[in-house]
Amino acid sequence: MTSAHQSLDTRIFYKECCSLAAAGHDVTLVAPGESMEHSGVHIVGVGEIPSSRLQRMRTAAKAVYEKACALDADLYHFHDPELLPYGLKLKKQGKKVIYDSHEFYSYQIREKTWIPAVLRNAIAAWFYGYETRICKQLDAVICVCTIEGKNYFENRAKRVEFITNAPRLSEFAQMPQPAPQKEKAVCHIGGLTHNRGITHLVQAMQHTNNATLYLAGKFQSEEYESELRKQPSWSKVKYLGFLDRTQVVDVLSRSAAGIATLLNVGQYNRFDAFPIKVYEYMAAGIPVIFSESDYAKKALQEDKFGICVQPDQPKEIARAIDYLLSHPDEAREMGKNGRRAVLQKYNWGIEEKKLLALYAFLQ
Repeated sequence: MTSAHQSLDTRIFYKECCSLAAAGHDVTLVAPGESMEHSGVHIVGVGEIPSSRLQRMRTAAKAVYEKACALDADLYHFHDPELLPYGLKLKKQGKKVIYDSHEFYSYQIREKTWIPAVLRNAIAAWFYGYETRICKQLDAVICVCTIEGKNYFENRAKRVEFITNAPRLSEFAQMPQPAPQKEKAVCHIGGLTHNRGITHLVQAMQHTNNATLYLAGKFQSEEYESELRKQPSWSKVKYLGFLDRTQVVDVLSRSAAGIATLLNVGQYNRFDAFPIKVYEYMAAGIPVIFSESDYAKKALQEDKFGICVQPDQPKEIARAIDYLLSHPDEAREMGKNGRRAVLQKYNWGIEEKKLLALYAFLQ
């Protein structure tokens, strides 16, 4: 069940739903969009989600619940915080229920600019308690990782499973190895927001030597996109729009490096895992420029697949870009190291086993 993601969401559909269906489970996904059959999964659409956050929380969540409830399934697995009360309703009907928490929401609430600043801490504290009360009654919680070495849901849930948002190796199987001749370009693929470091990344391009930034994804708003386009360094940016999975792999194959310089706000610098884009860059065999954190420094020491930078320092980001472009042999070796690490320990094949084991335990 999801009220906030489209039906063909990478984590929800292509990873979790498809893995469960391939393992023999009868899987139905209730989600925004149209109804269809895809890859052995039944998709029940609830139409387009409202643009207003409040409307989505009220009407889309209820619509998803009503469609899901009518299925009379044995187990319900939901993905969005606005579905928490409906997950509890299903549990009270005797169903097995899993909450899949994509983020640490009490941290993120404190960074939501659409919430008045004076209210954020109070709302975050309220949500933490509200989430705890419900999670204690559910059968299991899935989250992507620990946070600064701690289990965010410790003593808040009956069972917690950590399932990292690692890449599916099949998407990158056809990429040439070793890497082909690269363009003098680096790429960022994913959400385009200030907190994800895009402002500083665009500014960094002004300080690079003849480098190009491929930028792909959706901007947080038209106003933010307009603000970035006014930057002098925008002339070094090629905006590619929102890409499908095949197009993502093509851009990665042409780029000399991937960048994920999320700012140190909210949960971003506390994860004991990388954003999915970092794993995808590694899977594609290209070096990564990414935000410095304790976890990142430890991972880099083990596998030597890129360069850590302070994400709010454009000149430091630019130096890392120029270094990789001017040292292609070293960059290629970093790319090989990253791909090796993904093949050995950062891939969906490993995470899938945890998901299937959880379902087997709950049956």
